[in-house]
Amino acid sequence: YKLLSDGRRQIGAFHLAGDIFGLENGNSHRFTAEAIVDTKVRLIRRQTLELVADSDPLVANNLLNMTTSNLQHAEDHMMLLGRKTSLERVSAFLLEMDQRLTEADVIALPMSRRDIADYLGLTLETVSRALSRLHELGIINFVGNTQRQIVLSDRQKLATIDLQG
Repeated sequence: YKLLSDGRRQIGAFHLAGDIFGLENGNSHRFTAEAIVDTKVRLIRRQTLELVADSDPLVANNLLNMTTSNLQHAEDHMMLLGRKTSLERVSAFLLEMDQRLTEADVIALPMSRRDIADYLGLTLETVSRALSRLHELGIINFVGNTQRQIVLSDRQKLATIDLQG
């Protein structure tokens, strides 16, 4: 995430187990990383990574794939922030998390609604209203009291809402 001068926070990405992050163009990191669940992080010096990539084409190819994947995610996120309604943003977020998190039929969100709001460029209240609306439409259901476990009852309808933007 990045803190803006007025105190607002913009979350650029949620990294999950196995993700690689922090590979920057310059000498300094422009974003801060914060763990929201118990996390193990492995560090590797950029110079070491470059040396390995120079001598191993598979590593170089994997780095290129990771970089292009991160670029595609940033482009998708930019489009989401710039051109989609709040309901479309929340729908797109749920579809993204469904693809990245789901092992069963339940999406167990590790992040809070405040985190989701900061990722989507919305207020906490707007995220809550959008989730309530998706629930009213029968597209999602909640498991438990925290409402962090979400069942996608109608993925096709959810995808249709996301495609409107």
